[in-house]
Amino acid sequence: MSSVSYFPNSKRFSVNTLSISNTFLGSNSDVLQYLRQHAACGATHDSDERYPPPKCHPGTRQAVRDRITGWYGFETRPKKGIMWVYGPAGYGKTTVAQTVSEDLEDQQQELEFNPVGATFFFWRTSDERNSPARFIITLTYQLAISIPELLPHIEHAIKRNPMILDKSLEIQLTRLIVEPFRALGNLDDMPNRLVIIDGLDECIKSDQEFHLERKYAQEQERVQIRVLDLIFALHSHNFPLSFLILSRPEVWIKQHMESSQFKPVTEAIDLFEVGDHLRDVEVYLKAELNRIAASLELQPGEDTSEWPEPDTFRKLLKRTGGHMLFASTVVRHIDDPYEDPRMRLQDILEADRDDTLTSTSVLAHSSSFSALYELYRQIMRSCPDEHRPLMLEVLEDLMAFSRANSYSMISAALPVLDRLCGRAPGRGMKAIRSICAVTTTECQGTPAAFFIHSSFPEFLLNPKVAKEFMVKREAGERRLLLRCLDCMAAVDLSTEVVEGHVQAALRTWLWHWRSSEPPDEAEYITQLKLLLALDLKACIVQGLKVDSENQQPLFPSGLEDVFCELEVVNIRSARSKTTLRGFCNVDLELDQRTATLEEECTLFFNSSFEQALAHFLQPVILQGLSSLCMHRVCFMLAHYLRCSEGVQGWDLSANKLVQAMNSLRKDHPHIHQELIYHFPRYKDPPVNLSEKYPFMFDVSDEQYIVEKDKCNTDHHISYIIYTSR
Repeated sequence: MSSVSYFPNSKRFSVNTLSISNTFLGSNSDVLQYLRQHAACGATHDSDERYPPPKCHPGTRQAVRDRITGWYGFETRPKKGIMWVYGPAGYGKTTVAQTVSEDLEDQQQELEFNPVGATFFFWRTSDERNSPARFIITLTYQLAISIPELLPHIEHAIKRNPMILDKSLEIQLTRLIVEPFRALGNLDDMPNRLVIIDGLDECIKSDQEFHLERKYAQEQERVQIRVLDLIFALHSHNFPLSFLILSRPEVWIKQHMESSQFKPVTEAIDLFEVGDHLRDVEVYLKAELNRIAASLELQPGEDTSEWPEPDTFRKLLKRTGGHMLFASTVVRHIDDPYEDPRMRLQDILEADRDDTLTSTSVLAHSSSFSALYELYRQIMRSCPDEHRPLMLEVLEDLMAFSRANSYSMISAALPVLDRLCGRAPGRGMKAIRSICAVTTTECQGTPAAFFIHSSFPEFLLNPKVAKEFMVKREAGERRLLLRCLDCMAAVDLSTEVVEGHVQAALRTWLWHWRSSEPPDEAEYITQLKLLLALDLKACIVQGLKVDSENQQPLFPSGLEDVFCELEVVNIRSARSKTTLRGFCNVDLELDQRTATLEEECTLFFNSSFEQALAHFLQPVILQGLSSLCMHRVCFMLAHYLRCSEGVQGWDLSANKLVQAMNSLRKDHPHIHQELIYHFPRYKDPPVNLSEKYPFMFDVSDEQYIVEKDKCNTDHHISYIIYTSR
């Protein structure tokens, strides 16, 4: 290795402070470790995150599995290098993908190579797996293992450009996969590998940062098409790779797969049309019911060798309609150690069969899902009549709470809800005990995540199918809002926020405020008065403290956006018509006193926001903030400045926050520098912050970045993506 001298002919010099940052990859294992650190390791078919993975029951889904392995061809690439397997929710696409992955990998020793090149299982409730951000890196990591010849060339690409992992997905694909394959030269003798991508419809978020949550649904079509285009781009190079894609037949996915680009190279399989679904369910049910029968507690002289009786089994099989999700839900429902499985099965079979569905959803017209919804109703009926109101209330709370929280387990969420809502400890869990067949122990904080399948919350919210079991999420939002405001009444600047329900209140009150729909003026007045009774400055300050467990701010998401919405209207409106209805879905005719109360709350909210910012800009407070909290403070400050700039009558020199920033720059330059490193940059259009905010920035944006790099800080440059005024 050649040496380089940066100080030729120098004598008698010293270096007081030297900071060198470099990514050094010294071996193949270093490269793999580097890729692994940035990959979505939980997305692979054999990851611990997915353990135990869903697999086809032995002897089931054989037809589609044979179709896939027959198409793949092992040694040689098939004529159509892409296969798309699609089907509705609950038809076992993921189980097929998992089973095919394991079946092929089991042949590795016989084939003398691993036929599974890479796998990626998207999942909408996992931050690593619901966006394409780590898609290419994860494929690269696995291909480097399954095709070791690629590893030196991947290492070369990373050493040549250590920032490659921060580039666009298209550039990552070219540098990390396409060019290493090309560098191998003749690939004729290389055996074909299969790349499996499951749950494309679960890819719902953009890989770009700082998009508001409400945009995710709008972007899911774009990001899913982008993933398809990445797959097509890789396929077009004719490398020894085949691609198995599994997804729901969403309209945009179907149109893209049937386009002139994809159709000539894609073999499509409708999972609903392939195989004998009724036979598959029969195999599964026989095995599971035999297992349950073996564990039954028998009375003297009782014999369960014929349970269920042939006629009973035929009735159950007919009721499933060949739908595996229905069958598995039945098994979960009757396999209760505290109840008699025989009675539970009989209850299902004796359910009211004249109860038809008139839902407008597409799935409700399917006979299979009609049976599923009837099963859901039957499971709900297993709750005693006297306990049903509380069960429905807890379900409403869960559905409202899960949208604003990220609790990983329902067993962790319910105790917090019990405390927040004033229920006795454990009351919530007991209230939903009878419906454990449709709840799940783990989740990722979405409305569907507490339940075994997304069709269940959809069922609950649809009065045409849920009937007497319909829940109103809005009622849960209103109830939780009032309880959050009650809970926050005890919070001041000296409060040590350690209790889970207090943390939840600080984290979620604003979400519930924006989502609630007070039914009448009286309840709206109650909300307004509870807000005015708070030490709101303290609640904002305490809410920005970092949760010691997950290192996430308790700060309620979107508060800076709400301030922006309210303040802009308030200071620019000649008639002072600003109301809190800017972030609350209120559609009520208010009398003058209530309207006046609204305006009072608006001024209170705005002044509390300013006071909280002023509190954070104290040197002693700033020095104690974590990097994450300081980042959020800067976002609050950016929104405050953005909505205040250019307003008639706004005195820059007299503003207390501007004075605080000037004081920091003069008396505490190091703290001031740390603060501005967290300040978001204007991206659309670019803005020179030294001109825009001279009291904060002494240099241009370009010089700021240069100086920041020299200091070798760990802070990322973030951007405000909206257009600056």
